[in-house]
Amino acid sequence: MTAAESSGTRVPPEYVGVGGLRVDPKVAGSVLWPLVVGALGSVLLVMGSLSVGWLASASPVNRWQWLIPFRTQEWGVILGTVLLTAGCWVMFWAWLRLGQVIRPFGAGALRTVNLATVLWCVPQLFALPIFSRDIFAYVGQGRLMLAGRDPYEDGISTLSNWFQLGTDATWAESETPYGPIFLWIEQAVVAFSGADNPDLAILLFRLVAVLGVVLIMWFVPLMARELGVNPAWAQWITAANPLFTISFVASGHNDALMTGLALAGAYCAWRAGRPRPGENPAASTRWGLAGVLLVTLSLGIKPITLVLLPFIGLLWAGPRARWPRRFLIWAVTATMSFAIMVLVGWLNGFWFGWLEVMLGTGTGSVKWSPVGILTNITQDVLELRGESTDHVEDMYKRIGRLISVIVVLILMFVGRQDRVMRRMTWAFTALVVLSPIIQPWYLLWLLPFFAVIGLRDNWQIKWVVFTVAYFLVFGASDQIFTWQYLDLADDVVQLSVLVSMICLVWILVIDRKTSRFVKDDWHVRPALMELFTRGRRVTRRIQAVPGRSRRVERR
Repeated sequence: MTAAESSGTRVPPEYVGVGGLRVDPKVAGSVLWPLVVGALGSVLLVMGSLSVGWLASASPVNRWQWLIPFRTQEWGVILGTVLLTAGCWVMFWAWLRLGQVIRPFGAGALRTVNLATVLWCVPQLFALPIFSRDIFAYVGQGRLMLAGRDPYEDGISTLSNWFQLGTDATWAESETPYGPIFLWIEQAVVAFSGADNPDLAILLFRLVAVLGVVLIMWFVPLMARELGVNPAWAQWITAANPLFTISFVASGHNDALMTGLALAGAYCAWRAGRPRPGENPAASTRWGLAGVLLVTLSLGIKPITLVLLPFIGLLWAGPRARWPRRFLIWAVTATMSFAIMVLVGWLNGFWFGWLEVMLGTGTGSVKWSPVGILTNITQDVLELRGESTDHVEDMYKRIGRLISVIVVLILMFVGRQDRVMRRMTWAFTALVVLSPIIQPWYLLWLLPFFAVIGLRDNWQIKWVVFTVAYFLVFGASDQIFTWQYLDLADDVVQLSVLVSMICLVWILVIDRKTSRFVKDDWHVRPALMELFTRGRRVTRRIQAVPGRSRRVERR
């Protein structure tokens, strides 16, 4: 429970404290060392990317004489794999140490976290794309826009020379999952860089992603302060972690801009519902309209943030709003957002093609998503019985979508009005977790929201650490470029995983300081007891409502 959401004065126990309340002298140290080590890790990652990162076939970088051996010889590819993977874990170590040496996240801590994030991000602006090839798809879709095609109907393969410009074959016939506003950004970038200059286009798309990073780094501390959470703690969790910097800078995912705009919109809506003393009522309206506009722009980048709009309306309505005001603000929110998207659809001629794509079930699932796990288990059982498995995945996709919609609707209408940020965060989480595809960077959609509502310094932060570690292992080994004639594709994946395992053992088991993230008490039992106590309080409040308890009087 955060300060802004609690009506009492009870201070939570240390083990569940928000904001790194625990200070351990055994892990103290200089702030300078993690800053330098993290920057070194970022440089190692960039060096490794030059060997095993992705390049378009048409890129002139392929003809740099000094680089050719590192990309075409076995020793160069092996060295690049080691450098790339080790760089990830050096940054991971620096992130953990930074979180230890700046405890209890007091004065100056936010400035230190921001400095670390900038130092660790800047080198990655010059890396070759790693962890994902989506940025090449942005180039292809920008070319589609310049050619006057509809990316919601036409695949990139309808263009000449599409494969030589780096796009993964999985995008060849796929419609774009991105919103219409990002299509304009893609068109503008490719128009500026030229249709046959993917390297410049990639740098420009990275700068667009950096804009999203700046928005996140600006609004996470602001929102955390509003909710009574230590801003440096929230910023360290969100922006300084290596999965964030790699996914949003080196990979250049447009998710950074989507998330940044969504956070900015949530902050504006919060301010609209909580005017400052003496503030003009018109200012509250302006804050609310700005919140709706920003979240609408966010869904124009990736439509999944459409789920946030009802909660933006609730935030705007205020913590003491009754149902008539809530419905009125919902009507204003929906009308304004719909009008903006109609205008955008009319201007680009695609209308609501993005909505049709979003409502589609898509193809495939990932093994770590609940849908993927249930699909694999059920298919294995049916195969043992000799029955057909063709329907299984689609069935679980529909079930997952139905449950997520039900959860969102419940959270829209049920819950305390002064806890809308929590309700919105869990609604967003339900939609993401119950989707069949959960990419590693999807965690970064949710992490800022959880950070600002208050991740606790117990098993919750450990869960974040282990999740980041898992996706670093996966990302470092999953998207490694090697020429086919080298026949090293499987070998470098195994090498990367081996390096990751060695580094993880060192960081989380052997290192006397960073291993405390594992060895310290997880405080699961006290947290469960507190949850049980809260549940009993809620039950008693429900039973105390008139008409809820039925008594049978005997006469």
